Amino acid sequence: MTSGSRPLRIAVHLQLQHADYDAVRRAASDAEKIGVDIVFNYDHFYPLSGDLEGRNFECWTTLGAWAESTSRVEIGALVTCNGYRNPDLLANMARTVDHISGGRLILGIGSGWWQKDFDEYGYEFGTAGRRLDELALALPRIERRLARLNPAPTRKIPVLIGGGGEKKTLPLVARHADIWHSSGDLQALQRKMMVLDECCAAIGRDPGEIERSAPVSPRRGTTLAGLRDLGFTLFTWTTGGPDYDLSPLREWVSWRDRQNG
Repeated sequence: MTSGSRPLRIAVHLQLQHADYDAVRRAASDAEKIGVDIVFNYDHFYPLSGDLEGRNFECWTTLGAWAESTSRVEIGALVTCNGYRNPDLLANMARTVDHISGGRLILGIGSGWWQKDFDEYGYEFGTAGRRLDELALALPRIERRLARLNPAPTRKIPVLIGGGGEKKTLPLVARHADIWHSSGDLQALQRKMMVLDECCAAIGRDPGEIERSAPVSPRRGTTLAGLRDLGFTLFTWTTGGPDYDLSPLREWVSWRDRQNG
């Protein structure tokens, strides 16, 4: 499958680690000024690299702050851990940030993987399969709660599901997601895209309805052009504190604009 008429988009993924909040807010604002389409954060209670007991901020309170401190970009988590919050509460949180931001929230969600977060905060880590089963139960609850809230969301909040598991995750993407985010080298991503298309065919959904997102990673050999040629249209740069590196983004935004014409 190719990207067709879907516009290419650029996102930055700001890890909330090793930084003062002023630096976090400034990075989100600077990314918006550069012209990115989406500013993501992450949902972890501890840093993922460096000093694992270092500075770190919480995901959804930060999104609420970004809803006020930015004005154009979409915002969201890459991705919310389903296991940390009651699904109905999460839907209410998402609806609230949707309103605060004027309809700019993306609800990114996944099953979680960083065991330190689970253990330190008293959540059951269990197995990967069990966490995915819980995500499968949560997604319909989130959808039902969003439909019942008063006031309703300002729009159909886009759901982004992160992960590439072929047996459980990709069928969930086919059924529930507006955006799919996965990582890997080009060969692995190509295979996962084929599996996702098969999952969509099995339930009668047009796979073109799902936006494909991946990180650009020199280590994995994923480039803007290479991912575009596979059919990906959303490209993400990940950076952490204390000094957020936004240096590739101006060139990426220029490339996006040339490609989109």
